[in-house]
Amino acid sequence: MDQTLALNDTPSNTNARVMLALMMVGAVMLFIDMAVGSRGLDIGTDTPVYAGLYNAMTHHGLVQSRFEPVFYYLTAGIAGLGVSLATYQSALFLVMMATVVVATRRYHAYLQSETRYMTFLVASLLFLFVSPVMSNASINVVRQGLASLLVFTALLAFHQRQWRAFMLWGLLAAGFHYSAVLYLLFAPVLLLKPKLQRALGIAAFLAYCSGLTMLVVGALVPGVYALVMAYDGSATYRTGVRLDFAVFSLFWYLLPFIVAPLVREPVRDRINRSTAIYLVLMLPFFAVGWGNFSNRYLLPAWLSASLMLAAICCDNRLSPLRNPIVLRMGLVAACGVFYFYVTRGIVV
Repeated sequence: MDQTLALNDTPSNTNARVMLALMMVGAVMLFIDMAVGSRGLDIGTDTPVYAGLYNAMTHHGLVQSRFEPVFYYLTAGIAGLGVSLATYQSALFLVMMATVVVATRRYHAYLQSETRYMTFLVASLLFLFVSPVMSNASINVVRQGLASLLVFTALLAFHQRQWRAFMLWGLLAAGFHYSAVLYLLFAPVLLLKPKLQRALGIAAFLAYCSGLTMLVVGALVPGVYALVMAYDGSATYRTGVRLDFAVFSLFWYLLPFIVAPLVREPVRDRINRSTAIYLVLMLPFFAVGWGNFSNRYLLPAWLSASLMLAAICCDNRLSPLRNPIVLRMGLVAACGVFYFYVTRGIVV
């Protein structure tokens, strides 16, 4: 028995498993990338806007645009290659997957988990792909989707007092979407003690749900109130206090504490401490999440929840949940779910 286990743990077998995992992840990425890239202009409300910019750059070179510099010059660089719109959309999705790799790498290193990184990446992709939030980030609010997990990475660096990394990832996130600055402004909350962070989070949640934050912003900073309410004011998206969004978001913050007994130490403690980052990502919503398209304020938080779920699975006391084969099978199934979301234009 011991000899069999030893043989199973040889470097050659380990390398083979890693290669198989890489091949499977690559195949999944290729399939999803083709689906996202080949979507029509009617899939995703913002898709025609990005297509219009790309087509203009393809035919006329650099054009005037309100888009952020990193996104703008990335689009310009791809347009300079003269590739099709589908290739451009595919390239943007690949860049988004690169942000997933960055965020999962940094988070996995923070957790100091004994689980291999490839297993954690597979689990993270599984939870991302079963979420219509990821579909929204991929086919609709693409610029904010590109920025979202970089914001998480920046706040994780701030949480670890890695100031250079915080500036680097924060600037890159803002270069994709200026809304990143809103989350980074709340980063000092991570300097507070955990009890104070939770008290602040509860107060912000109650103030939002009661409508207090909307009244306070309207009374004290009417310019901000008007700006938030005027954002795409022609849209029919429901404004005002969204209790459904608030409760849904709070659930993912509480979940790691609820299931903590099922997670192995010391990763359990690190997951629980990392919920402070999720809390910070919710604060902009609690402050101004009563305007048009308030779900966009929650995009980074909801995407980062998938990483916390992956961490809970990969260090769970229930071995089937962290089994690499089970997770890979789950990723294949999630690939089908995500394909359904993309082709039907399903977003949250």
